Amino acid sequence: MSRRPRALLAGAALSTALAATALTPAPAAAGIVAPPDKIVIEIATVNGSGCPQGTAAVAVAPDNTAFTVTYSEYLAQVGVGAKPTDFRKNCQLNLIVHVPGGFTYAVASADYRGYAKLEPGATAVQKASYYFQGSPDTAQKSHPYRGPYDNNWQATDQTDWGQLVWAPCGAKRNFNINTELRVSAGTSDPARTNSFIAMDSTDGDIKTVYRLAWTECPK
Repeated sequence: MSRRPRALLAGAALSTALAATALTPAPAAAGIVAPPDKIVIEIATVNGSGCPQGTAAVAVAPDNTAFTVTYSEYLAQVGVGAKPTDFRKNCQLNLIVHVPGGFTYAVASADYRGYAKLEPGATAVQKASYYFQGSPDTAQKSHPYRGPYDNNWQATDQTDWGQLVWAPCGAKRNFNINTELRVSAGTSDPARTNSFIAMDSTDGDIKTVYRLAWTECPK
């Protein structure tokens, strides 16, 4: 494919269903209250065809209420110029979250930004799931798109405070984020056309924002 349009602001988000297997955090009022100390998020591992080495980065908001994952090469495509394996791209991030003492966190929402160009008859889907290391439960959210489509894609989902599941207090658990982009030619002609869905851009990075909720652990 000779050209990819710039991906503008758009979003898709995940619902949180993470299993807390240790102490339950103390009740807190609805809202985001960040701990006074800075949190640090590091990438332990990054694997997948959608995030080759060096193309994904994590940054934490100054107020500790969000972190951003930036992708620079995340695109699935079919048709002219595409390889047979390009119809599906995925990325798995394993994050080390250094949480200030006495606090725990949950993911309240996540906004994904992307662009899609789908020929009539073509379809695409964006999927995402995340979980704490050692948890048997994985939440997954899918957002389908159908051609003809040539625009930013957007979908939002947010977890209510009462339904948040928190990271276990007093235990170090890496946080895993799995995302996938998939596109199908459907009834379109892949010999003459190209369809794609992207979380990247030729002239600017796409940033995925995960918003955190905080509460104090029991003494």
